[in-house]
Amino acid sequence: MALPPNFLDELRARTPLSAVIGRRVRLARSGRQWKGNCPFHGEKTPSFYVYDDHFHCFGCGAHGDAIGFVMQSQGAGFMEAVEQLAAEAGMDVPKPTPEAAEAERERHTLVSVLQAAEAAYKRRLFLPEGRAALDYLRGRGLTLETIERFGLGWSGEGRGALAADLTRDGITQDQLVDSGLMRRDEDSGRVYDLFFNRVMFPIRDRRGRTISFGGRIMGDGQPKYVNGPETALFSKRRNLYGLDMARAGLREGATLVVVEGYMDVIALAQAGFGGAVAPLGTALTEEQMGELWHLSPMPILCFDGDAAGSRAAARAAELALPLLAPDRTLKLATLPEGQDPDSLVRRKGRASFQAELDRAVSLSDALYNYLRQGGPASTPELRAAFRSRLEEAARLISNKALSEEFKWTWLRRLNGEGNRRERPTGKLDRRALPATRLPPRRAPSERETAYERMRVLSAILIRHPTLLNDVDHAYSNLELDPPFAAVRAKLREWATQTSVLDSDDLIDHLLSAGLSVEVEQILARSPGVLPACAEASAMPAEVAAGWWHIFGFLNVDGLREEVAMAEAEAAANLTSETEARHKAITTALLKVVSGDPDGVDLAAA
Repeated sequence: MALPPNFLDELRARTPLSAVIGRRVRLARSGRQWKGNCPFHGEKTPSFYVYDDHFHCFGCGAHGDAIGFVMQSQGAGFMEAVEQLAAEAGMDVPKPTPEAAEAERERHTLVSVLQAAEAAYKRRLFLPEGRAALDYLRGRGLTLETIERFGLGWSGEGRGALAADLTRDGITQDQLVDSGLMRRDEDSGRVYDLFFNRVMFPIRDRRGRTISFGGRIMGDGQPKYVNGPETALFSKRRNLYGLDMARAGLREGATLVVVEGYMDVIALAQAGFGGAVAPLGTALTEEQMGELWHLSPMPILCFDGDAAGSRAAARAAELALPLLAPDRTLKLATLPEGQDPDSLVRRKGRASFQAELDRAVSLSDALYNYLRQGGPASTPELRAAFRSRLEEAARLISNKALSEEFKWTWLRRLNGEGNRRERPTGKLDRRALPATRLPPRRAPSERETAYERMRVLSAILIRHPTLLNDVDHAYSNLELDPPFAAVRAKLREWATQTSVLDSDDLIDHLLSAGLSVEVEQILARSPGVLPACAEASAMPAEVAAGWWHIFGFLNVDGLREEVAMAEAEAAANLTSETEARHKAITTALLKVVSGDPDGVDLAAA
C-alpha cells in the first residue's frame, strides 16, 4: 500500500523518537542528542545515537527513523510498524484505495516538475538576463554560498520562459498548472506563467523537497511577493519557509525564531541564526503553530518594529491562547521601531539581534501588557475593566490548569500594582518608625544556587526513595557535584538490591558505605532550609512536583525530553499513574520556563 507522504511526515513529527527507543534502550543525554548501547549488536561502549528524527549506530551502521526502529527491533513489517505508531499518536492510517495510489503517483510527478523548475530558475539567475536579480541579492548582503544554499533563482523577464525551458524535457503545460507554476484562465482556457520578472525562492517541506515557490518582483510592481497556489503538494496554512534548514539548525543548538519574511530567514541564517522560519505571506495559522511546537516547546516570535508588527504580535498571541499547554508556550520579541531582522543583522551585526532575542518576554507578560491597552489602571473603573479583559483572555486557554495559572498570575500582578500605589490610612505616622536599616543580603551566585538545588534533589530522594521509580532516567543523567554523585551511585545500587524502598534502610545503607558526612550535609538545615517537598511528611504528589520543578532549573532540556517521553507513555498506555506523571512533569516545565521559583532558598539560612 502506498501511504501519502504527508501522513508519514505527520506520524514522524508526532512520534518522539527518544521516547520510542527509550522503551528498549537505556539512553543518556549527549549534548542535544541521546546515546546508549546499540540494541542491534553487543557493545560495552555506547555508539548508538538518537537524534530528533533518526537514529544511527556508529558501530554496526544501523540507521533509520521511528518506523525503521520498530521494524528492526520488533521484527515488524512496515505497515505493522506504521499502525502501531499511528495508534500511539492517535492517528488513523489512510485506507488503501486506487485513488490514493494515483494521488501518490501524481505527487511524485509534481516533485520532479518542481525540481526541474528550480534548476531552470537557478540557471537563469547567472545568465546575462538575470544580472539585475543577482545584483539585487548581492546588494542585500547575500553571499554566493547563501544564494546557492537557499536555491534562489530568476524567473525570466517575459511570460512563457519557464514553459520554453521545461517542455523540451517532456514536461507538459498541464503538469506546470498542477504544480502551481502556471495558471489556466477558466473562460479562455489560455495558460500563462504565474511568475515572471521575479526573484524566485523555493519553498521546501520539512524533508527538504521543493513543494512550491515564492517570487519577489523586480521594480515597483504589485504585489511585491507572490506565493504559489494550493496544490497536492503545497498548503500555505501548513508549511513554513525555511523549515527544513531550521530543523537541522535546532539539532545543532539553534533557537527556533519565527520572523515575517523570506529575506529575514535568509539573512539570519547567513548570520548564524540557523533556527529561523517564516509564514508564507499570511498571519500564523493553527497548523503552523502545531508545526512549531513539534520542533520546540517555546519558539520565539520576532516581529518588525512597526504598527504592522504590533498587530501581527497581537494576532499570534490571540491565536496561541486556546492551543497552549503546560509543555507548549511562546516568547515574543519586538524589534526597535523601523527595524526588521534582515536590516538589523546587516546594519548592526549578530550581537544586536541576539540581544533582542535575549530580551524576548513570556507570552504571559506580553499579553498582560497588550491587554492593559496603553496605560496604567489608575482608577477603580479602569482596574475593573482591565481585570475583566485578563479573566476573559485566561478563559480562552482550553487547558483548565493552565488557564487558572494564567489568570491568577495576572491577577496577582494587577493586585501588586494596586498595592504599590500610595493609600493614606490616617493611622500610621511613618515619621515615628525607627530609622535603622538591616544590611542588604548578598545575592547567592548561580553556582551556589545550583549546588543547593542538587542538595535538595538528593534530600527528596533520601526521604522519599520510592520516587526513584519515576525519576531514575532523569536523575541518572544529571550532572552532579562529587558529594551528590557519590550518594546517587550508592542510592541506585541499593535500589537494585532491595525489594522495599524505605528511607531509614536507605540512610543505613549510605552510612555503612562511608557517606555519613554527605548524608548529614544533604539533610542539614543549612545552607538553606529544605522546602516542604523534601520533608518526610510530604505527600507523594507534592514530592514528585517539587523534584521535577527543581530538576528543570538544573537541566531544562532534560525536562523537555522527559515531557516528551511521559506524553508518549501516556498515549500508549493511559492509566491514572501515567496521566499523573505526565501532568507533574509538564506542570514543572511550565513553571521553569515562566520563571516560577522552585522553593530553593539560600537566603533563608
